Formats: sequence, C-alpha cells, structure tokens
Amino acid sequence: MNDLFSVEETNLMCVHDTSTKAALIADLRDKMPDTHDPDMVDIYRSAIGKLEKISDNEFDEIGLYYADKHTDETED
Repeated sequence: MNDLFSVEETNLMCVHDTSTKAALIADLRDKMPDTHDPDMVDIYRSAIGKLEKISDNEFDEIGLYYADKHTDETED
C-alpha cells in the first residue's frame, strides 16, 4: 500500500492529522488554501484523491507517523 503514495505525498500526510482517513482528508483540505506553491497544491490534490479511493482498512495499513514519534520496538 505504501507504494500508492509518492514520497512527497507521504511526507505531506505525516505532518497532518493522521488519526483517521477522514481526519487526514479534512486537514489536508483545510490547509491547502494556505499553500501558495502550485507544486505543493498538486501534491495536496493528488494525496486527497488517492486517500478518497482507498478504504479505511487500507488507510490503517499505511502506517503514517512523525519520525520523532516512532520508536524502535527492539530498543529497551
């Protein structure tokens, strides 16, 4: 599933509300008007379009997280 989204889309999604697919789509739509870079607007639109096409279960399998919040399970 991770190969569905580009690196840029994944990075964009990780800095928004990833608690649910609906929350992420809403957050992306909310923030997109504040984006003045046409390339970034394209990334927002692409990510939203792809998110709308996948199920909630597929979304849960993506595993989006902030890098600083990720913990290595092998560490004690």
